[in-house]
Amino acid sequence: MKRIITLCAALALCAALSLPAFAADSGVCYPTAVEQSEDGTQLKRIYDLTPEADPAGISRSDFERGGFHYTLVELLRQELPANESRQHTETVTLQSEKKDMESVLALLPQEREFVTDDGLTGTLTLKLDTVRVEVSGYGSATRQLTATRAYPNLIGQDTQFIPKSIEDGGRTLTLESIDWRTDNTANVDGYGLGDRYTAVATYTGSVTSSYVKGYTVTADYVGTVSRIALDRVRYVAIFEGTRIAGADEPEEISKEIAETTPAAEQTDGAPAQFPWRYVLVPIGVIAVVGVGLGAALTVKRRSETSGAVDTEEDAE
Repeated sequence: MKRIITLCAALALCAALSLPAFAADSGVCYPTAVEQSEDGTQLKRIYDLTPEADPAGISRSDFERGGFHYTLVELLRQELPANESRQHTETVTLQSEKKDMESVLALLPQEREFVTDDGLTGTLTLKLDTVRVEVSGYGSATRQLTATRAYPNLIGQDTQFIPKSIEDGGRTLTLESIDWRTDNTANVDGYGLGDRYTAVATYTGSVTSSYVKGYTVTADYVGTVSRIALDRVRYVAIFEGTRIAGADEPEEISKEIAETTPAAEQTDGAPAQFPWRYVLVPIGVIAVVGVGLGAALTVKRRSETSGAVDTEEDAE
């Protein structure tokens, strides 16, 4: 029984030690294509990685394949830019002092260069049917009004005969001042005295009017914006092959691809599949260990039960 328990513990330890293998292998880069010269003296492994990927996972070790011994002689790096473009509409807003279309179009060039928030640039064209002109605001102004009225042939300088307000052009004006003028002079005891007067009254008032302070012009520019973005980085590992003495003819290149590239990596740019083998194998080992340990404990219990029964029979 002790041997069984010891064996199970050893198996569990082996399973635990196998788990870090995934972490060690997670940084490995797999080629998306493999090219080999017809005579087998040169082999290229091509890796298309994201800009953030670490090329340290690219294998640089010597290997043997199809009767050749290959040694890395050069690792080339090439940026693969991607052209990103799309249709874009940019709405512009500006102020104008006038609302006539001639004045407005003078403020709107036919084409304009734009840069979007995410860095795409392009030349956009004005869409005339989107030009809109609206009043941006109103102001007010007040001006003074003045009018005079003459009231002749008054017998005295009495203001009770002078209206205190008048209507002028639909507006009400109020009396501001009176200028008295003598119309007739009578001789009384040798003195000239006025007996008839004309009152020249001045009336004032104010009027407030509103006016347009300006106009807001909006218009759409439409066109294509684009940019060149770094999408992939290609690494080409070039290996030089030396024929191994007595070896057979080189094998087909398909075998190299099959043995060095996982299924998910054999399509250009496709991401590597998750290496489930590194997780499932330890789990399977642990499961087997658990089953073995359970079976051992069951056998032990049966043996103890059987021994107890035999002891009772001997006692009888």
